[in-house]
Amino acid sequence: MGELESIQTFLTVAQLRSFAGAARELGMTPAAVTRSIAALEDRLGVQLLLRTTRQVSLTSAGAVYAAEVAPLAAGLRAATEAVRAHQGIISGRIRISAPLSLGMKILPPVLSQFAIIHPQTEVVLNLTDRLIDIVDEDFDLAIRISGPPADKSTIWRKICRVPRLLVAAPSYLLARGRPEVPEDLADHARLAYGDAPGGESWLLGQGGQRRVVQAAGRFQANNGELLAQLAVQGEGIALLPRFIVEDDLRAGRLVAVLEGWQAPDIWLTLYYPPYDRLPLRVATFSDFFATHVLETRPL
Repeated sequence: MGELESIQTFLTVAQLRSFAGAARELGMTPAAVTRSIAALEDRLGVQLLLRTTRQVSLTSAGAVYAAEVAPLAAGLRAATEAVRAHQGIISGRIRISAPLSLGMKILPPVLSQFAIIHPQTEVVLNLTDRLIDIVDEDFDLAIRISGPPADKSTIWRKICRVPRLLVAAPSYLLARGRPEVPEDLADHARLAYGDAPGGESWLLGQGGQRRVVQAAGRFQANNGELLAQLAVQGEGIALLPRFIVEDDLRAGRLVAVLEGWQAPDIWLTLYYPPYDRLPLRVATFSDFFATHVLETRPL
């Protein structure tokens, strides 16, 4: 293995704090990662990493070395990509974070078709409903259903509105009655998204009227699919994106409630690290994803 490959291996171990994790990330065996790091340390004459049974950490020399070589490695990747782009080739690894529900329902055909068109790309997809640090966790792109990012340095792009609606199972409404106005929700079980104490606030509007309902009850979860299934089981009323519940609505497992009252739409949004220039592979995937969503799968 050449020195450049060893440097990239070292940076991956340093980022993930794991030899096994770096091996999975790079498609290598753990033994090959260990040999690569050992060879690099031999060439430099210093120890770069401290490895214990519990964790991997940087030595002081390793921290200095990582800070110096990381920009060089990034520059080399950018140069390689630029040359390939000049030849009309989109290539390289794209690390993407996306919510679990959206990833399962929307992304499979996007990834499959993108791979056919751009066979020299590799997509690493991380599905999670937690808020990630796109820079610290080294993602090229985060797909989110939310508002503007809190970090003003984050680059973001709106794709489309995501409508939401209140839903419940017919069996629940038969047992508990159907709410007619937002104030009636106080007498109902409300399924809250997230894990914040006190649940979440539902803002509902009708014409010029606005109502805020605090959603808190026996169940809270940070995953929309789970809340939808709890609603199907008759556990309460949930406020969810339409794309999550559309199959259950069509099948009659769920029905819309308070249809005259609307929750504000949220946005399907792409977040990027603060690039000086968006890498071509990332820009190409972003455009492909946006086109697919807008033309074939409205949310």
